[in-house]
Amino acid sequence: MKKDIHIPEVSGVQIIAVLEYNDIYKTDDWNIYILNEKDVDLEMIVIVSKGFDEKDQTSVMRKKLDTLPAKSFAKVELIQPELFKLNNQFQVTFFADNTLFDKTFTFSKNTIKEGNLRMIPALNKRGILAK
Repeated sequence: MKKDIHIPEVSGVQIIAVLEYNDIYKTDDWNIYILNEKDVDLEMIVIVSKGFDEKDQTSVMRKKLDTLPAKSFAKVELIQPELFKLNNQFQVTFFADNTLFDKTFTFSKNTIKEGNLRMIPALNKRGILAK
């Protein structure tokens, strides 16, 4: 029965950590974005995030987006620099073209840092892509 279940591979969707200036608090903040590079809208998106390593684990956070239009992006959450010492995982589940997709993106510990920033043209911002 398990062999009959087809789980399609996710492409055209990314999780990105972006360092941005916060005009309200006058600080540089790290924010997590989801990017939809597909030509179709994503629907019923659920993002489950957590940080972990061998001895520590954060609370599990859940975020829901009703839709994410084709070729667009959305801010998911602020991430505190204290969490960069952990692996930060984002499980993304969504529908596209009436098909359920699921992928887990991970920022390995100590990879979210200014030295790893690169230009992300779709966002017109500098960021780090999760693996």
